[in-house]
Amino acid sequence: MSESLDVERCYRAVAGRDARFDGWFFTAVHTTGIYCRPSCPARTPLARNVSFFTTAAAAQGAGFRACRRCRPDAAPGSPEWDVRADVVARAMRLIADGEVERAGVPGLAARLGYSERQLHRQLVGELGVGALALARAQRAQTARLLVETTDLPMADIAFAAGFASIRQFNDTVREVFATTPTGLRRTGSGANQAAPGWLTLRLAARAPYEAAEVLLFLGAHAVPGLEEWDGTTFSRVLDLPHGPAVVQLSPAPGGGTGVTARLRLAELRDLGAAVTRCRRMLDLDADPAAVDDVLGTDPALAPLVTTAPGRRVPASPDAPELAVRAVLGQQVSVAGARTLTARVLTAAGTPLPEPVGTLTHAFPRPDALADADLTAVGLTGARRRTVHALTAALAGGSIPLDPGADRDEARRALLAVPGIGPWTAALVGLRGLADPDVWLPGDLALRKSLAALGSSDTDAATRWRPWRSYAVLHLWALAVPSLFTRPTTPSTRTHATPLTPAPALPRSA
Repeated sequence: MSESLDVERCYRAVAGRDARFDGWFFTAVHTTGIYCRPSCPARTPLARNVSFFTTAAAAQGAGFRACRRCRPDAAPGSPEWDVRADVVARAMRLIADGEVERAGVPGLAARLGYSERQLHRQLVGELGVGALALARAQRAQTARLLVETTDLPMADIAFAAGFASIRQFNDTVREVFATTPTGLRRTGSGANQAAPGWLTLRLAARAPYEAAEVLLFLGAHAVPGLEEWDGTTFSRVLDLPHGPAVVQLSPAPGGGTGVTARLRLAELRDLGAAVTRCRRMLDLDADPAAVDDVLGTDPALAPLVTTAPGRRVPASPDAPELAVRAVLGQQVSVAGARTLTARVLTAAGTPLPEPVGTLTHAFPRPDALADADLTAVGLTGARRRTVHALTAALAGGSIPLDPGADRDEARRALLAVPGIGPWTAALVGLRGLADPDVWLPGDLALRKSLAALGSSDTDAATRWRPWRSYAVLHLWALAVPSLFTRPTTPSTRTHATPLTPAPALPRSA
């Protein structure tokens, strides 16, 4: 059991079946050998019979199996890994993005600037398991998704999920789910009825979550050829490690919490990375109770938080792409930025083998843009030089913007590029690296909202820590409501239990 967890608080959350803690920790019941979400509807176990773990991998490593009733492996991810900036959090973000599958533990350690031994010691010291066990838990989750939502042969699923052999796949499924892959398919919901080549998944979120608002924000910035918005579904091309993919995102049916994702992948082994990037783009792993508890106590923001509880920060699935788009969007309107980006996409993007609707290209990678001729795009000479300098630095590795990037280091590196100032670097942190605590200095829309609230840019720069990114979205919504069209009736927003006051997180101080 993780020593950092507050046992008494965790047990109170379990006794109250509090779904707000799903993903924060997992409850392992010694008498059954099963681990669950805190909100599992099963009878509450006696306190003496439970242990608590910060990750599903740690519970699996201790010999517990996943509950088939509450499906803890499908819970929203812990928001802790998005908030924290230390090496353990950076490692967790990289593992979720599939770094261990692509580069192994040596590659993961090298990316973080640590030896394998140092990294293993830190992960085991805090989480109870190392990188391999964490990656194995993720492979199990990917395998379950494929088993339950497709009719693919088990051998194809095993290798698509990242297992080295059929035997390893079978053994892992038995250990984690206490059944065989065939048994898992029988108890699942069955293969989805999507068109051939498409996978349909449900991406869980903590309530309250207004999917329509998040998708509208993304749709308002949609770049023709790369993204598409039809008023309900936001679609875009994802540049994944083994080829481009297309994802179509829409609100969960029936007013449920979360998002439905339809994916068409170049290779099935990119499923884990695709899901992780979609979750980051939609900010599905945020803890709305913690955010609203802080922002809702501020007299200036309280009315905005009350109107839109659980508001999220839409991000980009690809931080280098967002960095380029931020430069293209300097000192122009949203419409102007979309036009310029579409021209860059046509000039240097990678055409899809088969267009999907209006989606035709993947966004160009930094190495392609660094050498591209952008004279016909309509950029000023200074802006072209900034794009080339930025993409050359990204391609050369001197600006780290992958999921495991050190956010402070990335900001310093961005500011060293001629033509990139504090606002652009901050926007990359906010929407590229999904940093929850970013303020945009000098942003005109924020200044407009702050003036209406009787505040100032200087005051706000430190006022709403550690959730300044969410304050930014609330203030943007006040200044530019067309990007945040609200539902006409309060009942359309999915609520959890009351958010104020939020319960203490299940961690000791």
